[in-house]
Amino acid sequence: MMTAHAPFLASLVLVPALVVQHPLPGSNPLAPLNAPVEQNPSAGQTPSSGAAITEKLDTPQARVIVATLQPHAPARSPNGHKTDRVLIYLDDGVMTRQEGSGKPETITFRRGDVRWRPASGAYVAENTSDHPIRILEIDLKGVPPAAAKMTKLDPTVVDPTRYKVIFENDKVRALRIHFGAHEKGAEHEHILNRVVLYLNDQGNSKRDDVRMAGAATHSEQNDGDQPADRIAVELK
Repeated sequence: MMTAHAPFLASLVLVPALVVQHPLPGSNPLAPLNAPVEQNPSAGQTPSSGAAITEKLDTPQARVIVATLQPHAPARSPNGHKTDRVLIYLDDGVMTRQEGSGKPETITFRRGDVRWRPASGAYVAENTSDHPIRILEIDLKGVPPAAAKMTKLDPTVVDPTRYKVIFENDKVRALRIHFGAHEKGAEHEHILNRVVLYLNDQGNSKRDDVRMAGAATHSEQNDGDQPADRIAVELK
């Protein structure tokens, strides 16, 4: 499937069957991104009672966890979240979320849905489905630079059928990536660090694997017999 060959991507296996043709000169943004995952919650997030937290990544830009909510067990976050988050739903389901004394919000989602969740105060979330649900949470740290760089080789420009923007704001850009079996994409350039979620098995990466990837100029090819689907959240 998708394999990364650039030297600075080797330790992270960005895309298991990637053909990387032109690494950015002198660029090694991934070195600090391999920091050990902290066992304590980040300052921006208060753990919710009723939700099991699994650490995935912890970098200078973001902390990534998976929150598992059991059915009909309210998860309370008395201090809320001090930072903005990107949420990626790993299962189909329905839940409610109530901030403070406000009206509860009902959220229906499918696996692979992506949402932006700004910082908030105290809230209670409840999985109203009849099965556990998992949510990948990308908890942002700090303030992004004044302006993000642009490139003429942006993947959504040079290969728009395979790289589609889900949403974008001043802090992140979320992309949905799809390669059919044995498809090869156009050469493109990534200039931002990004969190990559694998939605199905792809070469050496398994369904629900999460990786951090950095700047690169490359082309990608799916050598497998099945489609390859990913979500990438670029961190500005």
